[in-house]
Amino acid sequence: MSFFSTRLAAAAVALFTAAAPVVAQDLELTIIAPAGAGGGWDAAARALQDTMVRTGNAKSVQVQNVPGAGGTVGLAQFVQNARGSDDQMLVGGITMVGAILTNKAPVSLSDVTPIARLTGDPLVVVVPANSPHQTLADLTAAIQSDVANTIWAGGSAGGADHILAALITQAAGADPSKVNYVAYSGGGEALAAMLGGQVTAGISGYGEWQGQIESGDLRALAISYPEPIEGIDAQPLKAQGVDVELVNWRGIFAGPEISDETKQAFSAAIENTVKSPEWQEVLTARGWTDYYAPADEFETFIASENERVGDVLRSIGLAE
Repeated sequence: MSFFSTRLAAAAVALFTAAAPVVAQDLELTIIAPAGAGGGWDAAARALQDTMVRTGNAKSVQVQNVPGAGGTVGLAQFVQNARGSDDQMLVGGITMVGAILTNKAPVSLSDVTPIARLTGDPLVVVVPANSPHQTLADLTAAIQSDVANTIWAGGSAGGADHILAALITQAAGADPSKVNYVAYSGGGEALAAMLGGQVTAGISGYGEWQGQIESGDLRALAISYPEPIEGIDAQPLKAQGVDVELVNWRGIFAGPEISDETKQAFSAAIENTVKSPEWQEVLTARGWTDYYAPADEFETFIASENERVGDVLRSIGLAE
C-alpha cells in the first residue's frame, strides 16, 4: 500500500471513530452524589451504580461524594468539571432547588443537562408517641393557636422538609414567615430532638423514619404525596383537608454542553435501567415511588419547581 493510501485509510478510520456514537452499554461513568454518604442522594447514586451494571446498561459506575451547602458545592464542581463530558452524571433533587436560592449559588440547574427524573419519596409528618397531637387536625389547630411555639424538626434550611413545614403552616391559616423550624444535619439528630421533647413535630422522607413509625416510637400524622401509598397507613395531607402536596423527587443530570449522542446514550441507559425488574426491586426495598420522566418532561418540571419553591422560600424570608 502506498504512503498516500496508508494516510487516507488512517484518516478514514479516525473520522469514523470520531463520529461513532456513544453506546449506552459501553458507558464508564462517575456519578456525583452532592452530599455525604448515607443520605438520599448518596442512596440514589449507589442504587443506580449497582443496577446499571447489573442490567448491563453501563460497563462500570463509580460514585463520588461531594457534600456541602445543600448540594450546591457538588453542583458547582460538576458544572466546572463535566462540561462536554461523556462519562459524568450528577444526582440532585428538590432540596438542591431550594439550596440554590437560599445560598445564592453562582450556578443553578439551568447550567446542567437534565437527563431523567427518577424517584419520588413521600415526606411524612410525625410526632412523638407521647405527643398530645393525636391527629393532623390537632397539629394544625396548634399552629393556628401559636405558630411560634409549634417547633418543627427536619433537614437543611430551605430543603424539602422546611418547604413542607411552611406550606402546612400557610394552609393552616398562619403566617409561613413565622414558622419555627430547626434544621438538623441528619435524621438521627432530628429523631433525638423529637424523642427528647425538644420539638413539636418532624418531617423527613418516610423511609428514613419507617422503623420508628412501625415500632411505635413515632406517630405518623400524614404524608405529603398526592395519593395514598400502599403499605403506608398515614393518609395524604390533601385527604385530611390540608391542601398541600410535595414530592421529594430525585433526578439525574449530565454536564453542560454535552453532545446529542452523549445525551441520547445517557437517556437510553437510564430509561432502560429504571424500567428493569431490578430497579423495581430497589424501589420496593427503599420505599421509593417510581417518578420517572424523560429529559424533556423533566426539564419542564424543573422550571415549574424553581417557580414554586422560590415562592415558598420568599414567603418565609429565605430567598429574595
